Amino acid sequence: MIAVPTLLQIKDTEQKKALNAWKDGGFVGSVIAGTGFGKSRVGVIACGAMLRKHGGRGLVLVPTNQLQDQFEEEFKKWGYEDVLDSVDILCYASAHKLRGVTYTVTIADEVHLGLSPIYREVFLQNEHERLLCMTATIPEEEEYKELLDEIAPTVYHITLDECVKLGLVAPYTVYCIPVELTDQERADYKAANNMFVHYKYQLGMYDAFNEAGRVLSDPNASPAQKKNATLFYKAIRDRKTVVQHAYNKILYTEMIAKSKSDKKILTFAGTNEFTNQMHDVLNKDGEARRFHSAIGKKEKTIALDDFRANECRILCSTKALNQGFDIPDAQLGIICGLDSKTLAMIQRVGRLLRLSENKTGEVVILYVKDSQEQKWLESSIKNLSNVVWLDDISSYI
Repeated sequence: MIAVPTLLQIKDTEQKKALNAWKDGGFVGSVIAGTGFGKSRVGVIACGAMLRKHGGRGLVLVPTNQLQDQFEEEFKKWGYEDVLDSVDILCYASAHKLRGVTYTVTIADEVHLGLSPIYREVFLQNEHERLLCMTATIPEEEEYKELLDEIAPTVYHITLDECVKLGLVAPYTVYCIPVELTDQERADYKAANNMFVHYKYQLGMYDAFNEAGRVLSDPNASPAQKKNATLFYKAIRDRKTVVQHAYNKILYTEMIAKSKSDKKILTFAGTNEFTNQMHDVLNKDGEARRFHSAIGKKEKTIALDDFRANECRILCSTKALNQGFDIPDAQLGIICGLDSKTLAMIQRVGRLLRLSENKTGEVVILYVKDSQEQKWLESSIKNLSNVVWLDDISSYI
């Protein structure tokens, strides 16, 4: 009888492939792997093995304070507790404290953040003799992509759908459901869109975004030019606010939560304000908690603990849950706030695909039809395969 590899064996094999590819690349490179692959384990093994062999200090860069604690636990979980005293686990926001420090190995988790202009100079301040960068997708911004190729070329790449096929994460279905604006929201969106089109022509029809950025950074630009650029960006924000705060998104989410009363649910909004509104509506019977950047660490911890302990079944978030959190028993995700980035979508879908017995992930995306938000949606899901477009909410509940 031919032995069938277990899930853990398959995952272990793929993670070893990633580590061997990094080794073959001279211990400098990027591992691009869909959420649920186990990138944190790859990073811990890479860091731990280098420190045991070469000594010195290791650096792990992460996006959030919560992930600092999580990575410390990962070192203990995977048998590398002995090197923890030689590892600095820091947020990118704190990396400026490290000027002049020499590290045996650097692990850059969610490296797209380190590539952003706000942290780029600090992240790249020293040459990295051994550098492992990790993220869920190849950067979409050409500038970020070129920079990552320069400092840490991709040595291993596996997509979210390839992870599903291998059984590394749960299978999933994404349902896209259109939402109608109210009469007032429709008028507000039209006004904002008219302003957007007007100032787009003022700045240059085919290059308005770049021109607006250039004008605002040019000390010699005229007051009229700066006004045009400022109002152009305001129109973009106003238009986005209308669709992100659409009243019917809350109404539809409430309907879905009631119809799926047996499921544990994560919701993702576009702003903290809308997350709070969503929480207030869904928490009528004490079923919901909120989790976003504007609340304290204690409230965040309680929210996660309550969700994991089944003290509540709905967790309302903005972006804070996008990266790194392991929530294996979440069964349904409702996304109400969108942008055009594939990375954010992969991260959010990935929150629902952590494996547990007989689990499938289900994601509902609520979008305003025939608006800019629909274009963002079409762009952000282009790398996902199992997507179903529904005509209305009644087709789902």
